[in-house]
Amino acid sequence: MDRRKSIKALILGSVSAGVLVEACNREEKKAVMENPASTLSGINRMKEEQEYEKELLSKTFFTPEEMATITLLADIIIPKDEISGSASDAKVPDFIEFIVKDMPEHQTPMRGGLRWLDIQCLTRFEKPFKNCSQQQQLEIVDEIAYPKKAKPEMKQGVAFFSLMRNLTASGFYTTEMGIKDVGYLGNTPNQWNGVPADVLKQYNLAYTEKELKECISFDKV
Repeated sequence: MDRRKSIKALILGSVSAGVLVEACNREEKKAVMENPASTLSGINRMKEEQEYEKELLSKTFFTPEEMATITLLADIIIPKDEISGSASDAKVPDFIEFIVKDMPEHQTPMRGGLRWLDIQCLTRFEKPFKNCSQQQQLEIVDEIAYPKKAKPEMKQGVAFFSLMRNLTASGFYTTEMGIKDVGYLGNTPNQWNGVPADVLKQYNLAYTEKELKECISFDKV
């Protein structure tokens, strides 16, 4: 299974619009998270915003064990390949830690899902998810990654993994690495040199002297 192609399809289709929009709106906050020293830069920031971000950055929600599991899951969803780095290379786990503090409604579903995942692994493999082999981890993930194929008893895991996948995609594809990964160029500067001469000739058209002078003038600016 090509997980990178799957996640790109997810981005274009069923990824949670609400989560993605919220994440994009918080792009600047994520940049602050990656570089805490910039928190008090004050550029286009109200004092209340600076204080709010400083407060969030001073707190920790996930335990080290939970962060280890989040990192493994994020890299399963978006692994490193020849095009770009993995989700963890793009600091997605830190993004998720920040988002659940900024959007508390995700805290219980995320923590509950992580515990559900560990219980499943302890029952099946006698060890938590982070200590399982890669094959065992993928075995569990494959059972909750496809909602339409999942068994009814895996419903809680499916809901958790959907949230985890949405947060991972939101975090990764709002970074420079993620944008380059999908080949998005956005608004890039360029210079239009007019209609090619062979096309003008085909329609018996030509630029006037005035137009040529304006183009030359523009070219020199």
